[in-house]
Amino acid sequence: MFGSRLLLLGIGPTTLSALESLVPHFTLLGVVRDRKVVAGAPERDPVVVRAHDLGVPCFTDTRLAAVVRLVHDLRPDCVVISSYNRIIGPELLRHCPFVNVHYAPLPAYRGRANVNWAIINGEPEAAISIHTVAAGLDAGSILFQQRLPIGPDDNVGDLYAALNGLQRQYLGATVARFLSGYQGEPQDESQATYGCTRTPQDGEIDWGQPTTQIYALIRGLAAPYPGAFSFLHMQRLRIWRATPVINAPRYVGRIAGRVIGRSREAGSVDVLTGDGILRLYEVQFDSGEPLPAAQAITSTRETLGLRTSDLLERIAQLEQTVTRLQSAPAAVGAVKSEC
Repeated sequence: MFGSRLLLLGIGPTTLSALESLVPHFTLLGVVRDRKVVAGAPERDPVVVRAHDLGVPCFTDTRLAAVVRLVHDLRPDCVVISSYNRIIGPELLRHCPFVNVHYAPLPAYRGRANVNWAIINGEPEAAISIHTVAAGLDAGSILFQQRLPIGPDDNVGDLYAALNGLQRQYLGATVARFLSGYQGEPQDESQATYGCTRTPQDGEIDWGQPTTQIYALIRGLAAPYPGAFSFLHMQRLRIWRATPVINAPRYVGRIAGRVIGRSREAGSVDVLTGDGILRLYEVQFDSGEPLPAAQAITSTRETLGLRTSDLLERIAQLEQTVTRLQSAPAAVGAVKSEC
């Protein structure tokens, strides 16, 4: 409803399009944005820059207690959530209505990392769901939902861009409809599924998996996420761009993770998977910048991944180093006594 006063909670990559969708319809009392973003480099955060241009205040304490105080002080007609990592409890919900934006086809994929999981799990579609906030994880009535096909080569950045576009188009009008009396459709709790939080360590590639699963993991963890990774000579190697090799040669003698081809011209490297070949184009060591795969992997005798033999060899090297360090003081003492 035009003239209603709203507060926006947003600490992630969906907040900018939410802000831009709400401004034409409402008076925005502020945006709750992570203090690390605002204090670190506010001139590089598009949400902070846009909010400043629009005259919308930014509040930098994202703790739930701080949000409670803000709701008490500002008394908004509604709070809209687009990327916030705390669960809103019943006490806060009694102060005013809350509306949440969730990038998944609720009631499926409640919880965290929904867009990542959709790609990793090989789902044919992603979705945007705008719903009222009720007690429970991503519960509440659906006010708006639209599905979006996931293409065979789409990565997580592509999907976020498309879903942000849908949010920019529909969020403001959906919240206005809700404040005018529309209550939405209840979720079918029997169809609810959940996604757990992902950590950077969950991105390690198992080369014994099918090519499509490894490719999905790489696409699902592309920038701005930390990336799927493997190891080369005990160094972490992130895989940023790759593609399955179509009509690949059939290897009946197969070592998953073995490099079986390199192209200096294309900068690519071919690696055996559990059932095919994945062609790597862009990779990155932790200590360096992204580079063509063929520059990082220089031999077809290499095998990606951590193997037991690699770990045992590393342990043996460390044991030898410890032995030398332990014997060094004794050797120095013997020299001094002879003098």
